[in-house]
Amino acid sequence: MIERKEIASFHQQKDSPPETFRSGYIAIVGRPNVGKSTLLNHLIGQKISITSRKAQTTRHRIHGIFTDERAQFVFVDTPGFQTKHLNALNRGMNRVVTSSLRDVQVVIFVLEALRYDERDQEVLKLLPDNRPVLLAINKIDEVADKGQLFAFAERVAQDFKHVLSRVEGFAEIIPVSAKQDTKLDELREALRRHLPPGELIYDADNITDRSEKFLAAEMLREKVFRFTGDELPYSVSVVIEQFKMEGQQHQPRLRRINAAILVDKEAHKAMLIGKKGEKLKEIATQARLDMEKLFDGKVFLEVFVKVRSGWADDARVLRSLGYE
Repeated sequence: MIERKEIASFHQQKDSPPETFRSGYIAIVGRPNVGKSTLLNHLIGQKISITSRKAQTTRHRIHGIFTDERAQFVFVDTPGFQTKHLNALNRGMNRVVTSSLRDVQVVIFVLEALRYDERDQEVLKLLPDNRPVLLAINKIDEVADKGQLFAFAERVAQDFKHVLSRVEGFAEIIPVSAKQDTKLDELREALRRHLPPGELIYDADNITDRSEKFLAAEMLREKVFRFTGDELPYSVSVVIEQFKMEGQQHQPRLRRINAAILVDKEAHKAMLIGKKGEKLKEIATQARLDMEKLFDGKVFLEVFVKVRSGWADDARVLRSLGYE
């Protein structure tokens, strides 16, 4: 578990939360590239879910945990629901989305401000009719005329009622900018109103249920996407081959990590390594810096590139890589 570095005094009384304490799981869903992972990171105040301009960056279900004196929010970041290119990897990620919706108490449906099309409608059809659904209209910082947002929200709300035959519609509609931290306090307060009374699900100082090894792989994969842009196809993955802690417990410790980047073709390998290895070196350096910030300690990172053809459509390989 990754823990929050600063722990408020109420955390010491986590075995006896106040009577009005609320807790539950909240799914964050939407089509690719509407800002779901950025929203998760800003809602919990720590980067645990990777982001990039490439669609389908998020591949796993990731829990981000935010706890205050009145509630514990367990946010479930899901992959963007894919309607095209349904290889084994994308089919598996779509199953993650649908299964996540069955296991939560509240849903946040994320849209990009003033953008709503058939891809969003496909996600809309998946939303449960027996859970409160909050509409988060994201990226409002990119809208010059904020008056347009009301008509946009009305149109989506009517579609939501029509598609699911819901009388109530969205439980709440909150315009936000995840990147700018705009109205995120208002979104958290709205979510709290819809969480059931309950005790802590996780220790109050935890920020995610994922291991450091998993997060290290994700940080490296993010940098691959960021530094290759559209040159490199989507079929890239990362395997942590060694993750060792060195040093005394309860003291600053070195994490020694060996990682392999899996690509589909030899040409992709050359693209990643770059001239004289410069691109791979930059990817590894930036990933290491992110890991040191998240883990609050020194990291020694060695990165290799390996060719494994057809891995994204090989069910056996996908299982070995931990895809659901």
